[in-house]
Amino acid sequence: MSKSGKPKGRWGDLRRRMISAAIMLSVGAIEVWLGGVPFALLVIGLTGLMLWELARMTAPQRTLPNILVGLLASAILMGVLSFVFREEMMLALAALVLAPAAGLLGPRRDRRIFFTYGTALMVAGAGLVMLREEGGSVAILWLILVVVTSDVMGYFAGRSLGGPKFWPAVSPNKTWSGTIAGWLGAAIVGLGFSIAAGAGWGLIILSPVIALAGQLGDIVESWIKRRSGVKDSSSLIPGHGGVLDRFDALTGAVLAVLVLGMLGDLPLPAMGN
Repeated sequence: MSKSGKPKGRWGDLRRRMISAAIMLSVGAIEVWLGGVPFALLVIGLTGLMLWELARMTAPQRTLPNILVGLLASAILMGVLSFVFREEMMLALAALVLAPAAGLLGPRRDRRIFFTYGTALMVAGAGLVMLREEGGSVAILWLILVVVTSDVMGYFAGRSLGGPKFWPAVSPNKTWSGTIAGWLGAAIVGLGFSIAAGAGWGLIILSPVIALAGQLGDIVESWIKRRSGVKDSSSLIPGHGGVLDRFDALTGAVLAVLVLGMLGDLPLPAMGN
């Protein structure tokens, strides 16, 4: 314990992380179960916040325009989802680039990175809502549990075991021990859903692949933060930094599901509403 009364050391942030995680998981569980408009509104709001955080990191001196980028992202995503549900897919896909493109109108560092990553965030937001509508609550639950389990097991294994760094130049805190523990945790989640939810056994292999995509999503965001000279994307979530810090891995996981889904049928759990 430090003189200020705050815990220090490698587990110093654990309490705040656990409290914030419990609140986020509770809200997320309710929204996933409800589906439909409530879930879509949650995703729309989170996507707007992530675009705002990305805008802040690449142009921190332009506060008001950055807020407008986030608001525009939410508004556009809401419209995109209405296009998707009316099966106007080409119009929906074209609209996803509007918010990142609007963010390029003023001065901004790393313009290509902002546009590319911003578009990825928009696609992931739309994809997550579509996955909930088409795959049901169990498919979303599987995806979230893969990401959360990979993150939690990676956190504890990395802090406890340490060892060689996974990619020290980009994400100096990630270790191979934590990365592999995350894959093993994801495989266990896949096994559980294969047995309990009637998914194909291929889910045991798919789950670590999606976990890897989530870990890469985390690494990409860490790389952007290092380029921007910031520790966290914002301070909105105690113990976790910003919304982008918390949902970067889910963004990578959703994008991987979308890409792999275009290549062939995935053994996803399909029961549930």
